[in-house]
Amino acid sequence: MPELPEVETVRRGLNRLIVGRTIASVVHDNDKSFPNAQVDVQHFLLGATVVDVRRRAKVLIIDLSTNYSLVIHLKMTGQLVFRSSQDSFGAGHPNDSLIGDLPDTSTRVTFTFTDDSHLYFNDQRKFGWARLMPTQEVPNIDFMQKVGPEPLEADFTVEQFIERFSRRKKTSIKAALLDQSIIAGVGNIYADESLWGAKLHPQRRVGDVSKNEFKKLYTELRAVMNLAIDKGGSTDRNYVDAQGKKGSYMDFARVFRREGEPCPRCGASISKIRVAGRGTHVCTSCQVVQ
Repeated sequence: MPELPEVETVRRGLNRLIVGRTIASVVHDNDKSFPNAQVDVQHFLLGATVVDVRRRAKVLIIDLSTNYSLVIHLKMTGQLVFRSSQDSFGAGHPNDSLIGDLPDTSTRVTFTFTDDSHLYFNDQRKFGWARLMPTQEVPNIDFMQKVGPEPLEADFTVEQFIERFSRRKKTSIKAALLDQSIIAGVGNIYADESLWGAKLHPQRRVGDVSKNEFKKLYTELRAVMNLAIDKGGSTDRNYVDAQGKKGSYMDFARVFRREGEPCPRCGASISKIRVAGRGTHVCTSCQVVQ
């Protein structure tokens, strides 16, 4: 599953390439991937111009001139591949569809623009989807109602960060970080990395984390995720950046997938344990359960 930095990387690539283009036609191969009424497609998608590409948590939102939006979730194996006579890029699961001839057997939806450029939504496992809906209704989607605030927004303060966790005092700090209703977009990689940076053991109960420790975690989480965005995301098996190249963040990871290697802070061996049902990387010397 993509994490916030990977989806933000996709958003930036799409925003650069498709804003201002007008949709001439769309074809799809199954209703699960494109669950939209034909009458809505005819009136609100065809002939519409892309005005913005946004992100909320791990979901992409393509706003159209008709005051409708395409809400897209790539899930596990989704790709978005743009092709024109001048530009070509792929973002998502790194199989050959990123660079091969399209459409292919994984292509679920093809958007053709009036300049004969194309945006392909590929998805081998058919878990992803692209839903068309009024832009004003997007915030009312069940997911949008439940998801927590964006951790990188300028107006998201450390005080708000601490308050969000206060409702999970008996939960492990890692489980709370992964809870999308508390904070949006944080997954396994960046939870492990930020907890290491804050010297917090992933099994620490939220109620045992001090205010000063939360302040450190807030700073570390934002720093880790901003670095990941700058590096184009991680190479966590199924994500590449908006130019179809693997992200480089994992070159800078301190603990994630480094079990058996020395901790870059104290030199002790990094361990892999299981917390909140997820493989978890920790330095048991630096990050002590208290």
